[in-house]
Amino acid sequence: MKRNNIIIIIVVVAIIAIAAMMFASSGSASTIDVVGSTSVQPVAEKLAETYQSSHPDVKINVQGGGSSVGIKSAQDGTADIGTSSKELKSDEKKGLSEYTLGQDGIVIAVNNNNTVSGLTTEQLKDIYSGKITNWNEVGGPDATIHLITREEGSGTLDAFEAIVMGKDTKIKSDAIVQSSTEAVKQSVKQDPDAIGFVSYAHMSDDVKALTVGGVAPSDATIADGSYELQRPFLFLVKGTPTGDVKEFIDWVMSPEGSKVLTEEKIVKSSNQTSST
Repeated sequence: MKRNNIIIIIVVVAIIAIAAMMFASSGSASTIDVVGSTSVQPVAEKLAETYQSSHPDVKINVQGGGSSVGIKSAQDGTADIGTSSKELKSDEKKGLSEYTLGQDGIVIAVNNNNTVSGLTTEQLKDIYSGKITNWNEVGGPDATIHLITREEGSGTLDAFEAIVMGKDTKIKSDAIVQSSTEAVKQSVKQDPDAIGFVSYAHMSDDVKALTVGGVAPSDATIADGSYELQRPFLFLVKGTPTGDVKEFIDWVMSPEGSKVLTEEKIVKSSNQTSST
């Protein structure tokens, strides 16, 4: 009898343990992986942090890597949400649902001690192509211009090339390449002769923003299109989002998510749409 009792106790304990594991598993947090643009990354992190505070059962991991990585991750389904800070080409859109968080300006940043206050897009093109090499050619000091650019695959670089450089003009090959907006800002902050382009959403007063064509970057000028250096911030999902991913995106596109985007200096688009 004792042996039978021991066996019964062991079986009961095993059943309780299995049930506990199943309960723990069913109650564990689901995970959403967000991957892509380093410009979108801090905004996505803030959205994730705010969302998780009211949805503790959802864990959102946000990583950078660049817009190209975000697009490919969404296409491959290796990330639940890919992020991009550039318009998608027609072949990149295939099979993806696209959500526009809003517009971000591309700010032309120089050192705070630089006396130049503004440039035209043509001057920018000539500077980055190497046609203009000294600040005194655009009303500044007699000093060689040091070009700071972004790495291949950067949405900020793609947008800058499309808007400023055009199809046939290349950025000078000896431009210093940095891998993020913050790295560009640090280079410009430390070098009085440097020029770079950075995300408006992450602009700060440790560098100086130039006007472009006489227009300063601001919420208003980005919203009305008068500041021409701008691009979208996008969430991308393979197919149609479902479950926790859909709920998160719905929240991001809601007034509550819009409040976070506004705080992060993302200008909401008036014709915001999604497509598959």
